[in-house]
Amino acid sequence: MVLLSPSIRGLRKLLAISENAGQHGLKYNVKKHKMMVFPAKKGLERIPMVFLDGVSIDRVDRFRFFGHILTENLCDSDDIERERRALAVRCNIFARRFAQCSPEAKLTLFRAYCKTARSSIRLQYNNVYRILMRLPKYCSASGMFADARVPDYFAVIRSRVAAFWSRIRESENEILSVCSEHPENPILHYWLSVHRDINQK
Repeated sequence: MVLLSPSIRGLRKLLAISENAGQHGLKYNVKKHKMMVFPAKKGLERIPMVFLDGVSIDRVDRFRFFGHILTENLCDSDDIERERRALAVRCNIFARRFAQCSPEAKLTLFRAYCKTARSSIRLQYNNVYRILMRLPKYCSASGMFADARVPDYFAVIRSRVAAFWSRIRESENEILSVCSEHPENPILHYWLSVHRDINQK
């Protein structure tokens, strides 16, 4: 369970509610609780401690949540590196176990397991396909994907951004739908930046 609050005072109120969860048959393991602060600006003063059942909750600057690494400064470099390593491991397993498979079978594996690539692992994404299909190390990435009719890294990014934006715009939540139409919508700006970067390349 995750508790989110814009202030320590609000967080303490949420924790107070959690302390009464025993009335409903719930018991929280205090030792596993962690607190992370996402500072709105630099130079914050000392952050007051918070408690659950009289035990102070440790503050951390990074935490693994549902397999993803969250950091206090909202930098995703650690999480991208984790995904890059995982992609490289999958590549080696596939290349070894399915070396004798047909190109069609290899394409199915590639589509199924290599769609989570992001900008920092674009080269790894391309290399996975080269290794799996036994292509030269320095062959054209755009050419090899076009020949196989497989989406390249940039196509994957555009598709995911568009799908996410579409879900928000079609949401029944009025707040989300209104925000999606706002001219300062960061998702719209990112969508445009992705296309601008692609066109420049």
